[in-house]
Amino acid sequence: MTSVILGARSLSKRYGAGIALDNVDLDIQAGESVAVMGASGSGKTTLLHTLAGITIPDAGTVSYSGTDITALNETQRSKLRRESFGFVFQQGLLIPELTAIENVALALMLNGVLRRDAEAQSAGWLAHLGLSGMEGRRIGELSGGQAQRVAIARAQVTGARIVFADEPTGALDSHTSADVMTALLEATAGRGHTLVLVTHDSTVASRCSRTLYMHDGVLSPALPARPGAAPAGESAGGSNYLAGPR
Repeated sequence: MTSVILGARSLSKRYGAGIALDNVDLDIQAGESVAVMGASGSGKTTLLHTLAGITIPDAGTVSYSGTDITALNETQRSKLRRESFGFVFQQGLLIPELTAIENVALALMLNGVLRRDAEAQSAGWLAHLGLSGMEGRRIGELSGGQAQRVAIARAQVTGARIVFADEPTGALDSHTSADVMTALLEATAGRGHTLVLVTHDSTVASRCSRTLYMHDGVLSPALPARPGAAPAGESAGGSNYLAGPR
């Protein structure tokens, strides 16, 4: 039986006059892979950052394994992100001056693991992701797909229970994108961990166990019926409760 690992209730966030999150409710089950799609400016990246404790909502709560993330201070949220969450972004946000293995090992060293042990664990992940022999290469010496595999290794080397990925294949061609998605899914949901992914690519989204859509800050399980229309699933009260499989 699956359990809710990440839940959001009544999330709201504004940037000036713009509504990024409009009373969003969501449950994500342990082991799920969830894709969030939507047009630019729809609020999907704000949702990802809020679920990960990077952005604090104006109203509402985010709960991770029973802990209210929104009630934590920044030091506590930072510790939670280091120990329990992993991140993969479109450009990877890897440190170009470091080698592949150094980038991965840094995630462990920030948690107090000795460099020798951190690099040994990192080498194992790089090998698992098909990067044997490339441990000593700097990021600029790797292809886009190889760099994203390094980012995946960094995201999971700490044993992160949830990986948040923001357009992880956005800068890749279709063939490389498919390979990176295979690696990402195997490293997360394939190991019983959870993946929350933002993408513009319906092919990428279709490989996840569930796809949701953002439209003007509202989260829905279906595409809007027409431009400017409220997404299907929005209740009269404005809240949209979306639960994963039970």
